[in-house]
Amino acid sequence: MIRSKVLRNHPGTIHSWCMYDWANSVYSLIIASTLFPVYFNRIAVNSEGGQLVEFLGFEVLNSALFSFAVSFSFLLAGVLSPFLSAYADLSGLRKQFLLFFCFLGSVSCGLLFFFTSGELELGIGLFVLAAIGFSSSIVFYNSFLPEIATPDNYERVSARGFALGYIGSVILLLLILAPLFLVPGAGNSLDLICRIGFVLTGIWWFSFGIYAMKGLPASEGGLGLFWSVKPITERLGIAMKLVSATSGLPRFLAGFFFMNMGVQTIMYLAAIFGEVELKLSSEKLIATILILQVLAIAGAWLFSRVASGLQPLGALLFACVLWAAICVAAYFIKTETQFYFVAAAVGMVMGGSQSLLRSTFTHYLPGNEHGKSALYGLYDLLEKFSIVLGTLVFGLINQWTGNMRDSTLVLVVFFALGGLFFRMRKS
Repeated sequence: MIRSKVLRNHPGTIHSWCMYDWANSVYSLIIASTLFPVYFNRIAVNSEGGQLVEFLGFEVLNSALFSFAVSFSFLLAGVLSPFLSAYADLSGLRKQFLLFFCFLGSVSCGLLFFFTSGELELGIGLFVLAAIGFSSSIVFYNSFLPEIATPDNYERVSARGFALGYIGSVILLLLILAPLFLVPGAGNSLDLICRIGFVLTGIWWFSFGIYAMKGLPASEGGLGLFWSVKPITERLGIAMKLVSATSGLPRFLAGFFFMNMGVQTIMYLAAIFGEVELKLSSEKLIATILILQVLAIAGAWLFSRVASGLQPLGALLFACVLWAAICVAAYFIKTETQFYFVAAAVGMVMGGSQSLLRSTFTHYLPGNEHGKSALYGLYDLLEKFSIVLGTLVFGLINQWTGNMRDSTLVLVVFFALGGLFFRMRKS
């Protein structure tokens, strides 16, 4: 059995763990949610400036293409995730895997600087690699939580990590956008500002990621590098048996799957929704998402308190109800003011939802799984495929109807199913 000697609840170790959230969350805000979607929608147009573009010989709406790119990247990451996590467990190379995917994601972000008009395939390819680096590193990062903290601190530590991530990403985004606020006429250079922002995102992610990893525990023992598939498949089989043998875990994972379908789809497509459906300017969208991030900090803290009163599953059920109401409201949005109110609600609920899902899953882990990645690999597999299915369905409906509003109603179904599973477990 591979373990690492670390004193749980040690302030320095917890600080290092939370700092990786500070490092990689700039991808979530700047690449996934803000600058890249805005830049993509400005660059990915046809010769007449229309939204119907050609990609690999197919004509597709640019907003739908963005959805499909997210789906494809997480499909690849999801297929790899359980095998990588099992290999990391058995080899004792968990930190090395975390470093590799941190490097892959951050370098891909930086290279997006070269994505310009007429280079659509390059831009999509680098975006996919950045998403794989981000999503694959998360499984190894999350697996440290039960090793560095005791169960009574899971919610607090998880919320602290998300809060630091939101704070760090907002700071970097403000630095990138400073010319827009300080230099007259800088709005005319928004494309260049975005491209420089991609480079700064890569530098930030890698630099702080290295700093964070220095304080994380290293696994003891392990097989080192090996080339046999058998130990990996055996480890995956053990993980599957643990899921079925752990009371309440299958139902929680089902609820997590559907809830995450909705949450992540909203996170990736909110900016494009505002630009396509409401014709909001790029500057207004960026400002809105900045405010959303600040509110997400408060949401992460608030939901950690709500969980202590309602218990985690009750809080997740409450969050599903709020998300469904937000999606219905989004369908009827007509004005900028209405969009801002809905975006504020998204920020509050998103920060708490993501933090609470991670900490609640950790409660289900058997004691002998602490400090391992295999069960987190299965958790991550479900997360990836929920993003694949959510963004794919959203993109298909958008492509078929030409209206992103219709897609928001499908998200209500996702949250209703998630809440149903959480309610079943609660009863």
